[in-house]
Amino acid sequence: MDTHPPIPDAPAAQTTLPTPSAPAAPPTPSYIPPFGVRTAIGLLGVLLAVHIAGFNEHITEIGLPDIRGAMHIGRDEGTWFISSYEAFNIAAMAFTPWFYVTFSIYRFAIFMTTALGLLAIPAPFMPDVLSLCLLRAVQGLSAGCLPPILMTVMLKYLPAQIRVFGVGAYAMSATFGPNLGGPLEALWFEHVGWRWLYWETLPLCAVAIAMIAYGLPRDPHSLARFRNFNWKGFLLGVPAICCVVTVLYHGDRLDWFRSPLITHLTFWGGGLFVGFLVHEWFHHSPFFRIQFWLNRNIAMSNLTLVASLVLCGILMAIPSTYLAEVRGYRPVQTAPIALLVALPQLVLLPVTAALCNMRAVDCRYILAFGMSCLGVACWLGTWLTPDWVRDNFYALQILQIFGQPMVVIPTLVLATMGLGPADGPFISGMVNMLKGMANAMAAALFEILLRRREQYHSVMLLDHNGNQHTALAGQGDPIGSQIAATSPDAGHLARNAQQIFHTYLHEQSLVLALADIYFVLMWICVFYVVLTAILPGRVYPPRVPSAPSTTAPAR
Repeated sequence: MDTHPPIPDAPAAQTTLPTPSAPAAPPTPSYIPPFGVRTAIGLLGVLLAVHIAGFNEHITEIGLPDIRGAMHIGRDEGTWFISSYEAFNIAAMAFTPWFYVTFSIYRFAIFMTTALGLLAIPAPFMPDVLSLCLLRAVQGLSAGCLPPILMTVMLKYLPAQIRVFGVGAYAMSATFGPNLGGPLEALWFEHVGWRWLYWETLPLCAVAIAMIAYGLPRDPHSLARFRNFNWKGFLLGVPAICCVVTVLYHGDRLDWFRSPLITHLTFWGGGLFVGFLVHEWFHHSPFFRIQFWLNRNIAMSNLTLVASLVLCGILMAIPSTYLAEVRGYRPVQTAPIALLVALPQLVLLPVTAALCNMRAVDCRYILAFGMSCLGVACWLGTWLTPDWVRDNFYALQILQIFGQPMVVIPTLVLATMGLGPADGPFISGMVNMLKGMANAMAAALFEILLRRREQYHSVMLLDHNGNQHTALAGQGDPIGSQIAATSPDAGHLARNAQQIFHTYLHEQSLVLALADIYFVLMWICVFYVVLTAILPGRVYPPRVPSAPSTTAPAR
């Protein structure tokens, strides 16, 4: 078993000063220990910490109705409960690479994992919504710092020949974790208690901290970097990202630009974000290297990453929405659908990474095949009817089992394998911010499409019923005949019949709206299959350079 001696924070002071003619000594290279069991344990600890952050995010989102009922929170306050967490979570992802280089990855990972666990303890006892939202914002800040650390340590400490598997491990946070949130919510709420929707992080955080402390190499800190800290970019970027995320989560609820709050947040947040991008383009030490977007592979991979995560988020939301609204399912009853996608990822993610690690396999073909699987799943979803039950979604979920890893892993390979080690911090924050922003975009897009298409179909069905009222009258009154024996009061029967009619109307319009969403997602998949064929160039998996031969060639 390998051991990691502590790395000194700074080189020892020189006893003699160099002469003016002597050249300056080159900087000491960063120490990277040989890869072994101990390093693997540390990397698995970071991976566990990232999954804990994902579970904490998705369990509280899925279990929000139960949390609202237990803590007496209204629907509007519940939206702020989610958006405050997500805003600081995404902002932290953007700027974390600078801070973990400054404080050292080892110290920063342990501190943020500890904060994530400890902040969950008082959450069920918050006296009001404001204090709860502030606590969730700080917890989101600590959770958002962990995914960039995972991407960095996987690319830094894994040997070149298995580095693609580190990309696959990072992809688990986008495929395995979100799909496991629903089953875990059902487990904690139905069998343990609603407070464990917060406290489920505690035992897992303790295990993750122990693994990180034991196995992760102790890299040095560099607090002198604060002298050149990009304060202007930080002060422009953080409020800009928070404003944009808040607009995405609250825009549809507040009817977008008819709300002064959304109007001001969009104007000021958008202006700050444009200023942030311009500042980062010209700054000598930026948080983001915007010039990366001139690279075809990086531009394509970033766009595909956002699209694929939006697709996966909406495809996960449609079955749960249908089963809850039309069939009245609880999360414990929808858990098999999520587990069907989540558990096979433990096998398919490393298999997909192994395929991408073969030089004979072009990861662009894997990406196109994965996007095609998602497109076929969306096409099957367009046949949705009110007669569907949980079992009808299994065929769609099986296609997503193969589609999700085959989209996310090749996308990350295209984004990371063509860069050098020094480019890691500049691409890590950008990729993780886009990954977090995709979740907010998925929530906003799903709400927009669902509300507008449901309203459209509701109006069309009512209009059709009114226009065909005379023709339908000849078929009798099936609703009235079914409930005629329930009450002798004709007025009461008429009100009940009208209520039943509107229930059927809502059910039909909701089903048609969800089918329309499947149709839109199908064409997005088709667009990205075509884009994959024309935009990115091929990248090869990294390999250890072969040593030059010392044997003299034959004359």
